Amino acid sequence: MKLWLFGLYGIVATTAVAGDRAVKKGITDTTGLVSSLPVFKDLERYSPLNFDQFGGHEIRALDRNLYSELFSHWEENQHFDYRILKELEEDLKDIKAKKGTALNCGSGVLEELKPVSTLEDEGLSLEQIVERIEKDILEFKDDETVAVNVASTEPVIPYDQEVHGSLEGFERAIKENRKDRISASMIYAYVSLKNGIPYGNFTPSAGSGIPALKELAEKNGVPHAGNDGKTGETLVKTTLAPMFAYRNLKVLGWMGYNILGDLDGKVLSHKQNKESKVVSKDKVVSKILGYEPYTITEINYFPSLQDNKTAFDFIHYQGFLGTKMKFYFTWDAVDAIVAAPLVLDIARFLNFAKKKGVKGVVKELAFFFKSPMDTDEYNTHKQFETLVNWYRSLK
Repeated sequence: MKLWLFGLYGIVATTAVAGDRAVKKGITDTTGLVSSLPVFKDLERYSPLNFDQFGGHEIRALDRNLYSELFSHWEENQHFDYRILKELEEDLKDIKAKKGTALNCGSGVLEELKPVSTLEDEGLSLEQIVERIEKDILEFKDDETVAVNVASTEPVIPYDQEVHGSLEGFERAIKENRKDRISASMIYAYVSLKNGIPYGNFTPSAGSGIPALKELAEKNGVPHAGNDGKTGETLVKTTLAPMFAYRNLKVLGWMGYNILGDLDGKVLSHKQNKESKVVSKDKVVSKILGYEPYTITEINYFPSLQDNKTAFDFIHYQGFLGTKMKFYFTWDAVDAIVAAPLVLDIARFLNFAKKKGVKGVVKELAFFFKSPMDTDEYNTHKQFETLVNWYRSLK
């Protein structure tokens, strides 16, 4: 089994690869991996935990390798034991990225990743960009290859029925070089699904979520899932909000204030890039409760935190006899450490789904996402039960 990562040199991707190799070498255990829970113990028969090979696309530091990028992230964050880092050097130094695209990725990506090297810099048309991405992936893929998008968050591209509404329209737009309506995540998803590769969108970017690409997945019999990995504050929200519903307590307001550093924080400090992330985080409470309390969701860059993501949440709620009360919580985690294992989980479950003949949106993987496709179920407890039941029904 192989894993192709869009955004290969980012801290989430490099930590995911490091984690996979550390487990393989027996220098760490599987803590944090949902797919390694006892209830999924037979998954190893279909989707082994340790991947045979890693590859990916990137738009920066193409003269380096995965180990050098991981080391740079480690110097800033010290997000795991240094002894593990050193033991992985030989395993990671030969993993190198191919040049990717930053089409419509916004000022946040292009300014904060400087210097960048993209396919657009070569003056390629949209059709030529697709051909280059496809060439790279076809040279890498086998029958058990999965692709996951862990690149930086893109700005929202306005929905265009003519381009996004059908596969015919989307492919026509590629031929007509409609760069104004197609983003990098759409290109990555298109190439993956076109070539029978299951695709997971770990970002809030459009990815495979547009109707045209859902149509392609169904046509080619390929499973895909997304959007936006649920790793921290939103995981707590979707776990805690059902408690208020179960107890018939009325949530009057929910404020979530997030601060983070590192590249993710830099990119999200740009308004355009932040927009889709805020929407993804904000809507979950009303989806679970069935009504819309007053909400504030804010994300701000805080440089000294590096990859430590901290969230302060305040919940104002009403109980018996109309009495108003308050609940507070703080979430503090190393973002790459809570995100990286989920990338591996999603890839394993998508490969399992392909082997079992599942095609199109795998809504049963909603447990892993803030904005899961094709489902209105946001309750973490029910999502996990759905995941387990789906797995048992197929194995």
